[in-house]
Amino acid sequence: MTVTASTRAASPLLDLVQPTRPTHVVDVGANPIDGDPPYRGMLEAGLCTVTGFEPQPDALETLQRRKGPYETYLPHALGDGGTHTLCVATSSGMTSLFRPDANRLGLFNGFSEWGRIREEVRVSTRRLDDVEAVGAFDLLKIDIQGAELMVFQGAREKLAEAVAVHTEVSFVPLYENQPVFGDVDQELRGQGFIPHAFAAIKRWPIAPVVFGGDFRTARHQLLEADVVYVRDFGHPESMTDEQLRQLALVAHHVYDSTDLAYYCLNQLSMRNLAAPDAPNRYLAALG
Repeated sequence: MTVTASTRAASPLLDLVQPTRPTHVVDVGANPIDGDPPYRGMLEAGLCTVTGFEPQPDALETLQRRKGPYETYLPHALGDGGTHTLCVATSSGMTSLFRPDANRLGLFNGFSEWGRIREEVRVSTRRLDDVEAVGAFDLLKIDIQGAELMVFQGAREKLAEAVAVHTEVSFVPLYENQPVFGDVDQELRGQGFIPHAFAAIKRWPIAPVVFGGDFRTARHQLLEADVVYVRDFGHPESMTDEQLRQLALVAHHVYDSTDLAYYCLNQLSMRNLAAPDAPNRYLAALG
């Protein structure tokens, strides 16, 4: 990837942090059904490359057709390296390596139909650590309907280089034996990450109540959330120079976390890897 004048103009941080390479995003379960991914702006500005994984043929074909020059998509199903049954659901967004729990689905409007299995396919999964096509990456974005923990456990070597994980977590499991928020939280904390933000929170009405004529309108019941974890910046001495650079870029461009970007830039300044006034120049550039 060539850094152009327009790329530099799109980032108030690029010249201040001086990364040694473009930010690399890995997107597991890249099915585009939920709209633009959180890193879309960074990708369109030419500030990152993306390696995506999508085992569903129709979704993969859509991704291949739409992709730009900095995107690569692979058909692998990531997991623990074993062979599993992929439960292909009526709604592609409900397709999972876990079997839908009919009792749980029935608790929430719409889910019994969306989660109905229309096909079962035996698939061989691959551990992310074993995928040679993926080298060092900075942000892992993942949404694979309950199998996220399996991927984290099979990616401990490569995640040691990453600075952020954007993952879906479940509060009420919709699949049999599905890991929930506490399981994911414990694993990621054990790998050196801490929670940073709720990127999205999904609440859902408990069936059969419908509010205001819309069966999707909820009150309070939590269902799922997208949680952003970042490398534990409380111990900056354990972070490499490049991790600080990449965390600053991801914090600013993907999550609008100005304070975290400033913190990383200040740490780089203390290491004499950024100008002493770089943090304040960054804030001034934001207006």
